[in-house]
Amino acid sequence: MSSPEPVADGVLVTRPEPGASATAARIAALNLRPVIAPMLAVRAVASRLPRPESVQAVLAASANAVAALPPGFHATRLLAVGDATAGRARAAGFADVRSADGDAEALAALAAACCDPRGAALLLAAGAGRGAKLAAALRGHGFRVLRRVVYAARPVECMPAAAQTALAARSLRAACFFSAETARAFVRLAAAHPECVREIDAVAIGRPAAVALSGLPWRRIMVARHPTQDDMVALLR
Repeated sequence: MSSPEPVADGVLVTRPEPGASATAARIAALNLRPVIAPMLAVRAVASRLPRPESVQAVLAASANAVAALPPGFHATRLLAVGDATAGRARAAGFADVRSADGDAEALAALAAACCDPRGAALLLAAGAGRGAKLAAALRGHGFRVLRRVVYAARPVECMPAAAQTALAARSLRAACFFSAETARAFVRLAAAHPECVREIDAVAIGRPAAVALSGLPWRRIMVARHPTQDDMVALLR
């Protein structure tokens, strides 16, 4: 009598650190097995930042931006795109942190609600090639915005070994994508063997990530109700 096939309990985490480990812990709490395989490589970028006292708030649309800010800004109010980024900012030493608990649009709305367009400028700490729409939205609210590139995220050149192993063993039940960039990177690397995802659910943080994932034959593509880690993890239950 043949033994039953093992149940796939792996969940691929494609985001880079510092968020990957936090997501893995949430997945493990569901008695699932996280497989960390970042699709982006992140590095800090030297930038000419304004004096902390010359801005009324710092806006961070990513935890990667928080990690790149020097301690001199810890006394400046920081507005974070979501709770995970806010938690990272508090852990780094920022004293006044507020979360938009959403996406870039929610972050712009938070700034409009708690900052003064007639006051000092806002510092938007962004990744290379990111933040232009958010800066435009803030200027639409009447703010002066200083957009500074403090990190760069580049797609990895090959599929991480952990992902290769899990895909080959057919041990994944789901894969989580926290941005369209990570989704596009995965699709590019998996394009030569698209059948590897036929039995896997893709969990996307938003519609742009879902669209990027549509090039592969997933079992299904699920989109979080709100662009937060909580709503993504809820889809794994």
